[in-house]
Amino acid sequence: MKYLCISLLIALSTCFLTAKAQPAPTSDDSTSVFAFDTFYQLVLSHHPVVRQAQLLSGQAVQELRLARGALDPKLEASWYAKQYGGTRYYDVREAYLKIPLWFPIDPKVGIQQSTGDYLNPENYISDKTDNQLLYMGVSVPIGRGLFIDERRATVKQARLMQQMAEAEQVKMINKLLLTAAKDYWEWYYTYSNYRLLQRSIGLAQDIYERTRMAFAYGEAAAIDTVQALISLQQRQTDFQQANVDRIRATLTLSNHLWTVEGAPLELQDNAIPDTVSTDQFSINELSYLTERANSNHPELLKLNIKQRSLQIDQRMARENLKPKLDLEYVLLNQPLSIAGETSIALTKDYKLGLSFSMPLLLRKERAKLAQNKLKLQDNELDRVFIRRNITNDINAQYVALQATGSIIDQLQQMVSNYERIVEAERVNLQNGESDLFKLNAQLDKLIEAQRKLLKLQATYQKDYATLYWAAGIPDLGWNINSEE
Repeated sequence: MKYLCISLLIALSTCFLTAKAQPAPTSDDSTSVFAFDTFYQLVLSHHPVVRQAQLLSGQAVQELRLARGALDPKLEASWYAKQYGGTRYYDVREAYLKIPLWFPIDPKVGIQQSTGDYLNPENYISDKTDNQLLYMGVSVPIGRGLFIDERRATVKQARLMQQMAEAEQVKMINKLLLTAAKDYWEWYYTYSNYRLLQRSIGLAQDIYERTRMAFAYGEAAAIDTVQALISLQQRQTDFQQANVDRIRATLTLSNHLWTVEGAPLELQDNAIPDTVSTDQFSINELSYLTERANSNHPELLKLNIKQRSLQIDQRMARENLKPKLDLEYVLLNQPLSIAGETSIALTKDYKLGLSFSMPLLLRKERAKLAQNKLKLQDNELDRVFIRRNITNDINAQYVALQATGSIIDQLQQMVSNYERIVEAERVNLQNGESDLFKLNAQLDKLIEAQRKLLKLQATYQKDYATLYWAAGIPDLGWNINSEE
C-alpha cells in the first residue's frame, strides 16, 4: 500500500518534472503574451524620456536659427531735429538697409535728408536734390575678421550643436532602453520563477497529503509526515517571496508603459512574458559592434564634435592676434541718384574710411590661444581614454555573454540529469530501495537547478542588451534585430 501511494504520487509529479528549458506558459484564453518587441516599440513610441530626447533636436535647430540671426538684414532709421527761438537749427533724417553677408562684406544702402539754418557742414546736402542723398557702400575687414569672425564662428558651432544633440539623443534613448530591457527580463524571471514554485507547492501538498494517508494506515513513520510538512512549508515560503518579487517587477515594468496622450499604463494581470532565445553571439557580430562603436558611439561623437568646436575657437584666437584694420567705402548718389543719373564714378562723390587698432602686448589674445591649445590636448586625451574604455567594455561584455551562454548549456544538461536521478529514485522507491527523504532531496535540487536556469536566461538577455548599449548602437540594435 505504501509503495502504491508513493507511485501514484510520483506519477502525478511527472508533468512538473518534465518542464525544462522554457518554463513560461504559452498563451491561452486567460493569458496574453506581452512580446519583447511589442514592449520595445511602446517604449520608443510613447515614453516621456524618448519625447524629451527628441526635443533636443528641436532645441539645436533653434540655436542654429538664433546664430543665423546675426546675418539677418537690418533696417534702421533716425530723425533728429532742433527748433529754438523761432529758428530751425537742423532737421536730419536718415534710413538705411544693412545686409550682413557670410563673407566679411557688409553692404549698406540708405537715404539721407538734411535741412536747417545751423546744419553741421558734414550733413549739408544741396537743395538741387531736395536736400536728399542716396548712398550705397560696403565695409570690409582687411585684417582681423577677414577669414573668420564671431558671427561665422557662432553659426559653425551651432551647426555642430545639431550633431551634438543627435548624439545626446541616442545616448538618452539607449540608456532608457537598457533599463527597460533589464526590467523586462527581470519580469520574465520573476514571473517564470513564480509559476515554477506555484507548481512545486502543488507537488509538495500532494506529497504531504499522501504521506499522512500512509501514516494513517500505519505504512509510514510519523517522521515522514514531518519531513513532508517541512518541504511544503519551505515551498510555500519560497512561493510567497517569488510572488512579492513578481509584483514588484510588474510594477517596475509598468513604469515604461505610456499611452499616446502621455498617460501612464499598467501591465495587465493576464500578461505573460515572451520566451527567451540564447543563440550564441558570433565573433563577426563582435567585430561589427567594435567598428560601429569606434565610428558612431555617442560619447566619441560628442568628443569629436567638441574637438571641431575647439578648433573653431582656435581659429578665432589666432585671428584675434591680427591687427584690426577695417575699410569702408560709400558711393554718394551713385549709380542711382535723386536726379536720375545712372553713371558710376568711383572717384567723384564718395566717402572713404579706414580704422586701425591693435593691442601692443596681446596678453589677452595670447592667453586665449594658449588656453584653447590646452583644451584641445585635454579633449584628445579624453577621446583616447574613452575609445579604449568602450572597446574594453565591449570585449568584457562579450566574454560575459559567451560565458553565460555556456553556463546555460551546462545547466540545461544538469536539469536533464536531475530529472533522470528523480526518475531513478522513483523506480528505487517502487522497489523498496529508497525513501521519501532521498526523493525530496533530489526534487529540491531539481527545482533549484531550474530556478538557476531561469535566472541565467534572464541574465543572458540583459547582457545582450548591455553589449549593444556599450557599443552605442542606436535603439540598442532593435531595428536591426527586428528586421532579422
